[in-house]
Amino acid sequence: MKIEMGNTRPEHYKEYWPGQYKFFHHFEFLCGIPSVMYAITTIKENGMPNVCLNAWSSFTNDNNSFYVVMTGISHHCHTYKNIARTGEFVINFINHEYFDNCMKTIEDNKYDTDELQAGGFTKEDSVTVNCPRLKESFLSIECRLEKDIKLTDEGNASILVGKVMHIAADEDYAKGIDDKYSDKGFMFNIHAPKDYTSGEGDKSAVAVCKTVRVY
Repeated sequence: MKIEMGNTRPEHYKEYWPGQYKFFHHFEFLCGIPSVMYAITTIKENGMPNVCLNAWSSFTNDNNSFYVVMTGISHHCHTYKNIARTGEFVINFINHEYFDNCMKTIEDNKYDTDELQAGGFTKEDSVTVNCPRLKESFLSIECRLEKDIKLTDEGNASILVGKVMHIAADEDYAKGIDDKYSDKGFMFNIHAPKDYTSGEGDKSAVAVCKTVRVY
């Protein structure tokens, strides 16, 4: 038997933090779809580096080019403003051991804060863009903004499409099916999946990828 859920949030689905259902539709928590996590690095208007932990994205090809499609980027955050202003950003894939480092950049993300320093990260120069990479990243993707698409006319978030200009990978992670797909590689966001019936569920989790079949 399937449990059917409509677009209207059930009344007994309480908020666990103020504005939860303003920022996220209840389907976000009901679906519980894992999404690969990474840190976006940009440069603030004052020259300070910005770090933003993000998920909900995909990577695709078209016309002999490679693109990143980042969804739900809030217009109010430093990251959106920096990308809109400079047209540049870097996606840095780091393993789960650096999750707490990323959380520190959320806790201390003031305009004057060097967020690389706040998170205990090491700056690494990019090749094609002016914003820094994270030395701790096993895969860094340098991007230039191609499109800024509003999700809705009334909302305050965008889909950002970036064209990949350059990538850099640690030698240990550049060999095909290897440590990238283990607890040393990509980490995934499991965003507070709910019990459909009770509406309970406020705990999120970090997951890793495991290879179960090679074809």
